[in-house]
Amino acid sequence: MKSEILIKSVAIELNTGGAVAQARTIELSLRERLAAYVELTKPRITFLIVLTSAAGFCLGAKGGLDWVRFAHAMFGIALLSSGIATLNQYIERELDGRMRRTALRPLPAGRLAPFEALILGAGLTIFAESYLALLVNPLTALFGLSVIAGYLFMYTPLKTRSTLSTVVGAFPGAMPPLMGWTAASNEVSTGAWVLFAILFLWQFPHFLAIAWMYREDYGRAGIRMLPVVEPEGRITGQQIVAYTLMLLPVSLIPTMIGISGKVYFYGAIILGLLFLSSSITAALSKSRQQARRLLLASVLYLPLLFGLMVLNQL
Repeated sequence: MKSEILIKSVAIELNTGGAVAQARTIELSLRERLAAYVELTKPRITFLIVLTSAAGFCLGAKGGLDWVRFAHAMFGIALLSSGIATLNQYIERELDGRMRRTALRPLPAGRLAPFEALILGAGLTIFAESYLALLVNPLTALFGLSVIAGYLFMYTPLKTRSTLSTVVGAFPGAMPPLMGWTAASNEVSTGAWVLFAILFLWQFPHFLAIAWMYREDYGRAGIRMLPVVEPEGRITGQQIVAYTLMLLPVSLIPTMIGISGKVYFYGAIILGLLFLSSSITAALSKSRQQARRLLLASVLYLPLLFGLMVLNQL
C-alpha cells in the first residue's frame, strides 16, 4: 500500500509539472521489482505477437510440424518482443510521464531506474537475436533485426514528428507471422507475404481506434497521431474504414493460394464484415465508446482469423 501511494504521488508530480522531471526511484520489495520488470516487457502484446508468429509457423511448415524448432522459434520471438518493448519504454520514458494512461509505468513512476530498463532491454534483444540465429535460422534473425531497426530507430522517433509514423510502424508490426513462417521453412514465399499484408492492414483500424480514445493524452505528450492533428476525426474515420475494406479481400487470399480451406474462406468473410461494421460505426459516431468497441473488435478479429486459418489447414 505504501509503495502504491508513492507511485501515484510521483505520477501526479510528473503530470502536473508541465515539463517532465526525472522521477525518483522508489524502494520496492523483490516481488514488486520483478513485477515491474515483467511489466516493461508488455506481456499481453508479446502474447499476441507469439500467437501470430505461431500461426505463421504452422502455415509455413512442410511435412509435419517440428515441435522442437517451433518451441525454439516462439521462445526467441517472445524474448525479442519483450526486449524491444522494454527498450521502447526506456526511449519514451519522458513521453510516458506526460500521459495519464502511461504515467504509472515502471520508469515514469520511478519504480525502476532508466539504466535498469536499458540493461534488461538490450540484454533480452541481443540474446533473442543470437538465439534465433543459432537455434532457428539466420533468416528469421535477420527479419528480427529489421523489426528492431524499424520499430526503435524509425517508428519511435517519428511519433513526435509526423502522422506517417503509423505507416512506418506498421511494417515492423507486421513481421511476426512472416518470422514464424521463415522459422518453419527457412524461406519467404507468397504465403508469408500474404500473412504480412493481413497484419499490416489490420494495424490501422486497431491503432487509430487507440489514438482516437487517447488523443488528448497523445496531444499532451506531443505525439503526432492523426486524431491529434485532425481532431474533427473525418480523415481518421475515412482511414479506419478504408483499411478495413482493403483487409477483407486480402484476408481471403489464403484460400485462393491453397494455404487454408473453404471453411476459413467463409469464416473470414463473416469476421471481415463484422469488423467492417464496427469500423463504419466508429467512423460515423466519432465517439470514444465506439472507438473502444472497435478496439475490442480488432483484438477479437485477429486471433480468430489466424486460428481459423490454421485449423482449416490441418
